[in-house]
Amino acid sequence: MSFDLHALRDTVASHGVVGRIVIAAHAGSAPRETGTSMLVWDGGQSGTIGGGALEYQAVNALRARLAAPGTTVDKLPLGPALGQCCGGAVTLVSEVFGAADLAQIDPSDAVHARRVSGDADMPLSVTRLVAQARSGQPGPLTFQNGWLAEPVRSQPTPLWVYGAGHVGRAIVGAMAPLPEFAITWVDTELNRFPDHIPASVTALPATNPAATVAMAPSHAQHLILTYAHTLDLELCHQLLSHGFAGAGLIGSKTKWARFQTRLRSLGHADAQIGRITCPIGDPGLGKHPQAIALGVAAALVMQSRSRARDGRKGTQATGGHAKA
Repeated sequence: MSFDLHALRDTVASHGVVGRIVIAAHAGSAPRETGTSMLVWDGGQSGTIGGGALEYQAVNALRARLAAPGTTVDKLPLGPALGQCCGGAVTLVSEVFGAADLAQIDPSDAVHARRVSGDADMPLSVTRLVAQARSGQPGPLTFQNGWLAEPVRSQPTPLWVYGAGHVGRAIVGAMAPLPEFAITWVDTELNRFPDHIPASVTALPATNPAATVAMAPSHAQHLILTYAHTLDLELCHQLLSHGFAGAGLIGSKTKWARFQTRLRSLGHADAQIGRITCPIGDPGLGKHPQAIALGVAAALVMQSRSRARDGRKGTQATGGHAKA
């Protein structure tokens, strides 16, 4: 869990003043872990800190004071205070952000450290966390002596999804709420997309989807799920010519064997072709669109978080393909 400055900026740009609730500490049984956060604005919210009554009370309290700047810190015993059966306790830090507040946050900082209560100087634990982050090793959220320090989330991974059919819709539905990814969804016509597209997803209608590959950053992940094998093949060809961090293709082993032959004839080496994963998903989950989506999403999330851990250890993340 981390401080997502990019999402906060986007939300403030859309809604003006936005509240943020983060679980700064928890003890015993709690609905969500330390570091879990959500955003709240007049008439809406995103994310969840869980707990039903806990979230309901925290959201209403924060929404009632959106017009007033400042921060509150509340330690809540879940059983006595809210009648929940968890039996643990959580400490919530609730803050209000506007454009002026965001302007004071340095986007280059790897840790967002601030005093949220009291008047104590920055404790040694927070000082160390900031120093470690500057050396490329951001640590976990730290809450001590009225100071809260959170690692700042890096830019989300670009994820390009080609195809708005059943599997494409299932995968986008599963991946869209995850802050680790920024999704661009491509298909041949706007009417092929569902009526409701999550705000975090960019729909890109294109007569020739393969031509959009040139627009994708070289560190993007790609999922090829279109309605036509010819289009799937052309997308694979363009990706191998363009460069990518990972790519997955929907289909059978037979389809992939034929594609490999065709891609070789187009001049691609086996080592490059082998970076495309086909079939995608977890075979043990089955072929239902939602089952494929579960397998693909789990693989991409685990890969993303593994790379983040490697980054915290100071290692260089390497390109590869998603085992999806």
